[in-house]
Amino acid sequence: MYIFKKIFLVIFLLTVFIFPTSIKAIGDGSSINATVTQIIEEKEIEVMESSQLYQKLELELSTSDHKKVIIENGNQPMANIIKYVVNDRVLVNVQTGPEGEEYVIIDFIRKDSLILLSIIFIVLLVFIAKWKGLFSLFGMIFTFAVVFAFVLPRLLAGDNPVLIAVGASLVIIPVSFYLAHGFNKKTTIAVISSIISLIITAVFASIFTQIGHLTGFSSEEAGMLSLDRGNLNMKGILLAGIVIGVLGVLDDITISQAAIVDELANTAKLTKAKDLYNRSMVIGKDHITSMVNTLVLAYAGASLPLLLIFTNNPHPFSEIINYELIAEEIIRTLVGSIGLILAVPITTMIAANWYRKK
Repeated sequence: MYIFKKIFLVIFLLTVFIFPTSIKAIGDGSSINATVTQIIEEKEIEVMESSQLYQKLELELSTSDHKKVIIENGNQPMANIIKYVVNDRVLVNVQTGPEGEEYVIIDFIRKDSLILLSIIFIVLLVFIAKWKGLFSLFGMIFTFAVVFAFVLPRLLAGDNPVLIAVGASLVIIPVSFYLAHGFNKKTTIAVISSIISLIITAVFASIFTQIGHLTGFSSEEAGMLSLDRGNLNMKGILLAGIVIGVLGVLDDITISQAAIVDELANTAKLTKAKDLYNRSMVIGKDHITSMVNTLVLAYAGASLPLLLIFTNNPHPFSEIINYELIAEEIIRTLVGSIGLILAVPITTMIAANWYRKK
């Protein structure tokens, strides 16, 4: 019966949320797959008083006629010159110039490696976690569907980003949690505490974004997006990103803490809410400290280029942290961490009162 409930829920969600929704791809459709078939010429040339690699390549386009074209790579000043070899698969952009069609290599084709890695991930997930792994996969698919079919289109339409992010989270949390962990007390406690923690995080993010005078325009991508879409609220999008970022970690924290209380209530036979809370928080404190260390390492790993700028910058640290690019990341990390830290006592308190003997 338990499995049938989940299957029914998955079918319902796929029918209501995914199938009726179409996601429009961004782009003009002028890109073509191609394969490097020959290196016609390769040498070092001087460009803007700097030496860089130059290649003349023959490419075979993946069109019906398998047309072959010649492309020059490295004849313009570039920060990163890539050396191509025969059989490299690349994405080529077709442009109409004064001499007809012109072809420019945009990037490598990476979808094959992404598909292979995804298959490995799915196989290991289902093989090790069995049904729970399969249904957690459905939850992940549902989350992606909500983000790409609802959140992103509504943000591009100019709707309030914070309301969109919180609203989407209120749908994602119960669906993904119940799919992954089943219909039980533990999951219900985790859902309630996650929603409360998420709302607190959104409030903190709103306050400190305002106090920190963040505009949301610190990154190059944000600037380009605002030029292309003048109706976007970039500060709101920053807040929405903080909320959605925290959502991914809340599942682990709230479910784990609810499971601890459940175990103590059923195994240790603790009957008072105070005893359940105090004993569970002993483990919860360890959970918090390990989580803080994990967050710091995760941030450092994702921001190594930014951190390297610190080590070779003549300006004092007190000045560097005032730059919006840096302050934004600090506020994002600390606000998210505060929400996750508060999730532990919130979950423990709700669970302790839920499991206590009346």
